Amino acid sequence: MKKRWMSLILTVIMMLSLAGCGRNADLSSVSRDPADSDGTVWFDEEAVALAGSVQRAGMSEAEIARANELRTMATDALALVNAKRAENGLAELTWSNGLESCAMVRAQEAASKFSHTRPNGRDWYTVNSELMWGENLAKGYDSAQSVVDAWMASPTHAANILAGDFTTCSIAVYETGGKLYFAQEFGY
Repeated sequence: MKKRWMSLILTVIMMLSLAGCGRNADLSSVSRDPADSDGTVWFDEEAVALAGSVQRAGMSEAEIARANELRTMATDALALVNAKRAENGLAELTWSNGLESCAMVRAQEAASKFSHTRPNGRDWYTVNSELMWGENLAKGYDSAQSVVDAWMASPTHAANILAGDFTTCSIAVYETGGKLYFAQEFGY
C-alpha cells in the first residue's frame, strides 16, 4: 500500500513539473513588467564579453561553418516567430545585436543550468536588464521549425512571442555535447 501511495505522489509531482513549462520539460519561459522595475540596472559585462560573436578567432573552417549554420537557424527561427506574429495581427520583432549577445550568454548558461536563474544565482535578465524583458529557453530541438512549433504549443512561451509590447528579439543557438540550447530574448 505504501508503494502505491509513493508511486501516486511521485506521478503527481512529475505531472505538475511538466505542466509548469508547457508540458515539455525542455522548454522554459519568463517575462517581467517594466512597471515593476525598481530602477536598478544590471549589466554583466564579463558574461557578454565572454559570449562574444558567434565566430571566434582561432576557429577551424568546420567550426566557422557550424557557427554560421547555428546563426542561420537562429535568424530562421525569428522569421518563423514573425510569421506567427503576423498571423495574429502583430508587428514584426526586429533583430537586436545587443540582445543577440545576451541570448548567447543565456544559451551557454542554459547548457550548464537549464533555468531562468543564472548559474551565478542571479535572475535571467541580469545579463543586461536594460535590454532583456522576456525570455524563452529550449533544449534538444534540432531545427528552427521544431523549436518555434514547441514554443507556440506552450501557452507561456507563445505569450512571450505574441506579446504586442515587445519590439525587439534575438535568438542564440549553442551546441554542446551534441545537444542544441536555444535562448530567445525579447525587448522594447
